[in-house]
Amino acid sequence: AHHPQASSLLALAHWIAAHTGATVGYFMDAGNSVGAQLVGAMPGPTGMNSAQMLGSTAGDGAELKAALLLNVEPEFDVADAPAALAALRRAAMVVMFTPFQVHSDVADVLLPIAPFTETSGSFVNAEGRLQSFHGVVKPLGETRPGWKVLRVLGNLLGLHGFDFETSEEVCAQALGAAASLPARLSNQPGELSLPLTPAAPGLQRISDVPIYATDAIVRRATSLQLTADARPPCVGIAPALWSRLGLLQGAQVRVTQGSASTVLPARLDPSLAAEAVRISSSHPGTMMLGASHGQVQVERADMSAVPAASVGPAVIERLRV
Repeated sequence: AHHPQASSLLALAHWIAAHTGATVGYFMDAGNSVGAQLVGAMPGPTGMNSAQMLGSTAGDGAELKAALLLNVEPEFDVADAPAALAALRRAAMVVMFTPFQVHSDVADVLLPIAPFTETSGSFVNAEGRLQSFHGVVKPLGETRPGWKVLRVLGNLLGLHGFDFETSEEVCAQALGAAASLPARLSNQPGELSLPLTPAAPGLQRISDVPIYATDAIVRRATSLQLTADARPPCVGIAPALWSRLGLLQGAQVRVTQGSASTVLPARLDPSLAAEAVRISSSHPGTMMLGASHGQVQVERADMSAVPAASVGPAVIERLRV
């Protein structure tokens, strides 16, 4: 979903399925991805997507002047954190709507909003089902749900269409009749644009977001961060590269992406293609590297490695087991 050619890759998967009798199954990037498209949370003909807004420059060559970040922590929630942070630091005004007292060097204003557990709302899941919920506890202190904060700001600015009294009114205005949703949904892919742009020669980064790094709430949940699923990230390396680098279990490698580099533990990953390297994103230990997809360099970084010539198939098989 975060790949620069994500739409074409999905269309290609559908093309393969159509010619082989297979079925494409697609796990959404987030719980309300379908809902975001249904309400039109996408750039218009002259608009910009988030990658363009948080890239090095805005679409017309001008610097990003201001940004409103609604429940977004750019260092963890953006596919290219370094580029996003650089653009936000250059902006004249950055307002963060957040449930937490974050220590951000890019925000000029923090506006407190309630987390989803403290407000009502609705989302459309991957099956296209509209699901609504109620807040289980009252918002803390004078905190208000995000939609109410936006409504008040609209009122203060004298804008039209900011007169909602409940989240249900917001949902009705945004989605329309719930019964019409199935007719507005389609699994048909977009146009297949061929040929796809080939990747640059060399090792290519594949990123996953660890389950307990997906949002601001789980990132701050001490109990979840103490589990095995919240272990610090390591570098998944295919057997051929593992052998070429002469690595042993417990080895560390230096990963370089662009001008940034870091040292991480290495792990043998037989599921990877020969030139792919798996590096988790949305984590303090990897956020400095750059985009979640792209060319990387990997080299040994510790003395636990041995010369590549001494690593034979038996060693690789033992490490795989």
